[in-house]
Amino acid sequence: MQDPGRKPRTFLGRLPLPERTFVADALRTETVGGMVLLIAAAVALVWANTPLSSAYESVRDFRFGIEALDLKLSVAHWTADGLLTVFFFVAGAELKRELVAGELRHPGTAVLPVVAAIGGMAVPALVYGLVATSAGGTWNGWAVPVATDIAFALGVLAVIGTHLPSALRAFLLTLAVVDDVGAIAIVAVFYTSTIHFPALLGAVLGLGLFFHLHDRRRVHGWYWYVPLALAIWGLTHAGGIHATVAGVAMGLLLRVAKDGESGRRPAEHIAHLVRPLSAGVAVPLFALFAAGVSISGESLGAALGRAEPLGVALGLAVGKVLGISGGAYLAVRFTRARLNPDLAWADVTAVAMLAGIGFTVSLLIGELAYPDPTELAYIKTAILLGSLASALLACVLLRLRNSKHRRLYEAENDNGPGT
Repeated sequence: MQDPGRKPRTFLGRLPLPERTFVADALRTETVGGMVLLIAAAVALVWANTPLSSAYESVRDFRFGIEALDLKLSVAHWTADGLLTVFFFVAGAELKRELVAGELRHPGTAVLPVVAAIGGMAVPALVYGLVATSAGGTWNGWAVPVATDIAFALGVLAVIGTHLPSALRAFLLTLAVVDDVGAIAIVAVFYTSTIHFPALLGAVLGLGLFFHLHDRRRVHGWYWYVPLALAIWGLTHAGGIHATVAGVAMGLLLRVAKDGESGRRPAEHIAHLVRPLSAGVAVPLFALFAAGVSISGESLGAALGRAEPLGVALGLAVGKVLGISGGAYLAVRFTRARLNPDLAWADVTAVAMLAGIGFTVSLLIGELAYPDPTELAYIKTAILLGSLASALLACVLLRLRNSKHRRLYEAENDNGPGT
């Protein structure tokens, strides 16, 4: 019998505050965020490879929006151009924090992850080009393997690396943030066809107003910024540049200096508030409508038998580890950058392998580079295979390194005071 003093729980209703707080905090952890993303990708693959595949395509291609403003887009388009902007907003905020108060504020410290990130973008593109063109393909997809998926990579590291040095996570985070911002810069420069300057000018003016309200006037209240952000996003989209660039730009404009009243950094606080929306809604929904490709033995063979998909897969699985490890080595060899004393080169190699998981942004760039659905299906298959190979190899090496660091930790405790 129900307690008359208790209100009945509504099915799928709003969670009570303690439960909402628990869910939000869980989504802020790399492990849960990576798992949600993995589940969404798995659902997409299963859905697209069952008799319900036609329903998947119908939902993915369903168009809605405001036609008069040229914003009547498909569900897949809304998730890629719209929701993924939230992900890049968080990435921009994290980069701003790193530049002002984190690892990147010291040039000597910043050189290593930045050079490693540049190598991790350049070498995969080169591997793609060499493989694709040598087999009669084109350079169309050179940018597909340049990106690292932050959520997946940090999620795997959080699961495997129970005894790995914290410096390794900091290195991966800095590397991945620089990598993703570099990838979105590539999108802005190389995948923009027609520029509409009046709309872009409006977006720039909107960003100026955003900066003035946030940094100069110290105006608080989401009700000021959400409508302004939507206007900036719409103008950026209308301007011909991929609208996710607006997210990075707004993230980079957030103030990092501590507020005198609260003692907290606004960039960190806002990213903390938005991260559950990014990890729990934006990125999984993008994965749900981007990762759904038909996979069979025949399609796998066809994908890897073609020059450009093979270039993408090898760019992720081979190019990333060569580029990041090589870039880090060159930075240490020819600059004043030094590897953290807690890290060994085997740790760097493991992270370089982990960075070959290029899921989210690689899928985004793939959709821009290959508008033909048949070619895109092969490219998506290659992204999945390259990312899976990178994840499996990284897990093996990370487990070996984790065991090594655990033994060192136990030996230090055994030999410490009081033994």
